[in-house]
Amino acid sequence: MKTILIRKVMGETLRELRVNAGMTLREVSMASMVSLGYLSEIERGHKEASSEVLFAVASALGVSLSDLMISTSGKLLALEAERMTRLAA
Repeated sequence: MKTILIRKVMGETLRELRVNAGMTLREVSMASMVSLGYLSEIERGHKEASSEVLFAVASALGVSLSDLMISTSGKLLALEAERMTRLAA
């Protein structure tokens, strides 16, 4: 069974928020002062971002850090429930 990685779920959440905001990676990079390459790696789930970086990116996207964490937590909860359902079957 595949391991659930928080960095992957966080990256997916950030990408969804960015796309929904109609922003490019470059725009978010400039607004958050996070390098384009590093931001791309975060979105792809290859790098784990510090709380400071997450705060900067969330702010650039117009969401609070707590809203970002709540969205990510909800996705993790769904993935865990799906995993438990598969294990029980």
